[in-house]
Amino acid sequence: MSSSYTLEIESAVPAPRLFKAAILDWHNLAPKIASDKIVSAAPVEGDGNVGSIRQFNFAPGLPFSFVKERLDFLDVEKCEAKSTLVEGGGIGVHLESASNHIKVEPKAGGSVVKMTGTCKPLPGVDVVGESEKAKAAFTGVIKGCEAYLVANPDAYN
Repeated sequence: MSSSYTLEIESAVPAPRLFKAAILDWHNLAPKIASDKIVSAAPVEGDGNVGSIRQFNFAPGLPFSFVKERLDFLDVEKCEAKSTLVEGGGIGVHLESASNHIKVEPKAGGSVVKMTGTCKPLPGVDVVGESEKAKAAFTGVIKGCEAYLVANPDAYN
């Protein structure tokens, strides 16, 4: 049985900048600003458009060593993307499948990031626990990007 969760995160950074940094270029930015968690990341298939796959390699001691995600939908103008976890992470361990839909919308003084995650847990897995881990990780991504962009006002313009 699939389960869904939603999350909204307010940011002081305008939507297009945050979307570029946190979604489109996260594979380049993550190892620079979150090297304690993500040691490397790179595209493994495609050119960054729909169908492309990126791999993120995690630091030792984290629950899993890598994830691969496929970009299923992208609208840069509307700051919206959908992706699916295709390998690594909790796939085959805790989850049968996982995907997310992210939209970064303008808001006075910055933006709001709206994320809907959907997962199909394996039998006996605590869906709430997995959802809470995903929310915490995604919040860390957005807040890390926000801090970087505030400190580097010329980046991702």
